[in-house]
Amino acid sequence: MYFVWYLLLGLASGWIANLIVKGDGSGLIINLIVGLVGGVLGGWLFSPVGPAPIGSLGSLATSVIGAVALLWIAAVITRKKIR
Repeated sequence: MYFVWYLLLGLASGWIANLIVKGDGSGLIINLIVGLVGGVLGGWLFSPVGPAPIGSLGSLATSVIGAVALLWIAAVITRKKIR
């Protein structure tokens, strides 16, 4: 059951991050991948700071921040390759 919850949380965080960074969604699978990888990245970013996310909203916020960072890094890398 937790696996389904993590998938839904990753999908929501990927969708929110895409709205923040690009302004429109990228599709179900891309949002899911970005959200799940963003959750891992957000957990990695917040682990040295100390506070751990509490509850579903804390996990969602951490995942969204990680997904936004992931999309920002991807945008910087792809811009450099184009030029």
